[in-house]
Amino acid sequence: MVKVADKLLLFLYSIIIGCLSVFLLIVGFGGISIGLMNDLIGDLYRLDSLQITTAVLGFVLFVLSLRFFIVSLQRGSASAPSIDQRTDFGDIRISLETIENLALKAASRQRGVKDLRARIRATDAGLDIVIRAVVDGESSIPVLTEEIQKAVKEHIEDIAGIPVTHVSVYVANIIQTGTFKSRVE
Repeated sequence: MVKVADKLLLFLYSIIIGCLSVFLLIVGFGGISIGLMNDLIGDLYRLDSLQITTAVLGFVLFVLSLRFFIVSLQRGSASAPSIDQRTDFGDIRISLETIENLALKAASRQRGVKDLRARIRATDAGLDIVIRAVVDGESSIPVLTEEIQKAVKEHIEDIAGIPVTHVSVYVANIIQTGTFKSRVE
């Protein structure tokens, strides 16, 4: 929620600063006559409502600047996404990249698999894993995908101790084997 509020504030701040910079560019290049500038400044000091509006705008810009300055100095907590577990001895954090590598390792052990990619999504119930595979076409695809699902689920649950709720295997393509017959004429 804080990030959304900061993004909205940054958007408003950018709009205001953009308008001010356009105004300063116009003034700097003589786009506003001296008489008009004198009238503008005179109205600023004569009309209380314009003075209050200018003071409020200045205060808001100062507060926004201060907020963005503080945010820029804070250490970012944008660490890699991970799965957090609490044990009797302390906390354990396992990155999703580690889980992805475990899934790829388990799937690559299956015969007939040529190229793999994995995508991991952590839910409250456990892990949802999607494996994208390129196979050789020599093995039965239903049998191979079932073996991949079983191997990935067991490997991750054994090694990481995290329940796997769902393993989907998407066979993206079949690789042609390199058995070409030579033709002699």
